[in-house]
Amino acid sequence: MTVARPTAPIVGERREPLASRPHFADVLAAEWIKLRSLRSTWIAHGATALAVLAINVGTAYDTYAHWGERSADGRAAYVRDGLPLQVAFTANAALVMMLALGALGAVALLGEYSTGTIRTTFAAVPARGSVLAAKTVVVAAVATVFGAGVAGASFAWTQAVLGGRGAGMSIGDPGALRLVLASALLAPLCAMTGLAAAALVRRTSATLIAVVVLVLVLPVALTDGRRWSAVAGHATLFQAWSRLTDAGASGTGFPWTTGGAWTVYGAWGILAGLLVVAAGRRGDV
Repeated sequence: MTVARPTAPIVGERREPLASRPHFADVLAAEWIKLRSLRSTWIAHGATALAVLAINVGTAYDTYAHWGERSADGRAAYVRDGLPLQVAFTANAALVMMLALGALGAVALLGEYSTGTIRTTFAAVPARGSVLAAKTVVVAAVATVFGAGVAGASFAWTQAVLGGRGAGMSIGDPGALRLVLASALLAPLCAMTGLAAAALVRRTSATLIAVVVLVLVLPVALTDGRRWSAVAGHATLFQAWSRLTDAGASGTGFPWTTGGAWTVYGAWGILAGLLVVAAGRRGDV
């Protein structure tokens, strides 16, 4: 009987790997499972939504309750000047949402760094850039759905309350759709900012401080008193949102356009995504 001898591999022959590398869709699915499996994620989103709605709707009810104290001319001017839009999504509600979503975006990555599970993730998927890109997509998608739901519900509820006094506005009125879109997109932009800060800093306390500085301190500190300060302030997310939700033209000494504010939105989103992916390529984990 002839025994078959093993054939020597041909020089230059391409061998198929034992296990194929995971596709980006697989990495996306894994990141989605990790995010949705955390009960604290949904509790935090729910609490933030309730806080934002309470601030906006509470302001609308306050206007409704004291409507009789306005003169006839004051009531007409209130509607004519588009002031109901300021109630649809107030500045206080925007700041609360920005801080909360920034923190949630940061925690989505900080949790893995603090527990050390990020090492397991990188061991399973050595392409670190792909892992961080997938996490960015998932965090941004969840925050976008959240922002759209909160902004839409807030607009509908507040305008229904003001409608009881004949002061409500519809989504087709000038500036209304822009306000809803700007408020909705503020959520994913802040979540991505928090995620980028976490990828760069990787320390919980320092990351959260960085988020507070970026979304709250800088917009307040950079005023319109000087041109350089005004231009720098216009590059912040909160001031861009304020410009987009302003019913009239910019009343500052250094005016800017809504197109410029949308550009700031786009720049923050692109920069945050690039920073997350670039930081993920660091091999110190």
